[in-house]
Amino acid sequence: MTVKIGVIGTGAIGQDHTRRINQVLAGAKVVAVNDVNRDNAQACVTAFAPEATIFDDPIALINDPGVDAVLVCSWGQTHEEYVLATIAAGKPCFCEKPLATTAQGAENIVKAEVAAGKRLVQVGFMRRYDPGYLALRHAVQNVTGAPLMVHAAHRNQRVGTNYTTPMAIHDTLIHEIDVLRWLLDDDYVSAQVFFPRKSPRAHEKLRDPQVVVLETKKGVVIDVEVFVNCHYGYDIQCEIVGEDGIAKLPEPMSVQTRSNAMLSNPILTDWKDRFIDSYDYELADFLKAAAKGTAAGPSSWDGYVAAVTADACVSAQEQEGVPVRIALPERPALYA
Repeated sequence: MTVKIGVIGTGAIGQDHTRRINQVLAGAKVVAVNDVNRDNAQACVTAFAPEATIFDDPIALINDPGVDAVLVCSWGQTHEEYVLATIAAGKPCFCEKPLATTAQGAENIVKAEVAAGKRLVQVGFMRRYDPGYLALRHAVQNVTGAPLMVHAAHRNQRVGTNYTTPMAIHDTLIHEIDVLRWLLDDDYVSAQVFFPRKSPRAHEKLRDPQVVVLETKKGVVIDVEVFVNCHYGYDIQCEIVGEDGIAKLPEPMSVQTRSNAMLSNPILTDWKDRFIDSYDYELADFLKAAAKGTAAGPSSWDGYVAAVTADACVSAQEQEGVPVRIALPERPALYA
């Protein structure tokens, strides 16, 4: 069976997913696309999906009987509407993060999916599919003993002037929020934020770097450095300290060189290069489930928990050093 995919949002990630489905992965084909900018949609079709139909109305794309499953890759503010419409149509939906731009919006999606009675939504938290994180999770479960502490860092080379302090949570830390919860099999109970001396490369609307401290139900304390103007490259670090040992996220594979009296390894500068395989693996997982009319991987509940936690972290930014409580309702049985 070939799963017929509709893609809403054909910017960089939407086009890359279209390329991935039509040229890299098996079992699916992009047959419909939509973008608020029709030129983007046309460029996507021309480059990667010449047989696809361009829809001017995203809801019409969702409801079209020729579309089996939907990828939502549009502007974050639109995600809630399109995911809810896809659930109402009874079709599997892959939604790039964020699931919704508010915790209430994410909760609305959870309630709609629970009412539908089956998993239909996968959220694009691709780090769960990264071979390095999978190896780290295996070490945590089998080698290090129960986790005690986590030290992590998310460093970007630079960001634009439109990037503001809360975006360090909603656009950057959001990946650590999800993947650390998955690694530890634990939930968060509080968040604190601290701001060190400001980097001279940070523009006036951005406090950078910052350190986010999270505590979990099991008592694990996590510190995450978020530094989005680190200048030297794109660098993701994670070290988990357990009762019996320490496990560290492996570096991306690279060729070590000896030249000009120096021993060196190149450092990546683009997040797409760092996690390129993960995008393949997450979509392959989605397509496999979509062929059965369901969804796999990170769920709407995971997207909701990330949204609640992110809101708490933004609140903690506004109250530097003050712990902000994170409270979650009981997890629905659908996501057990």
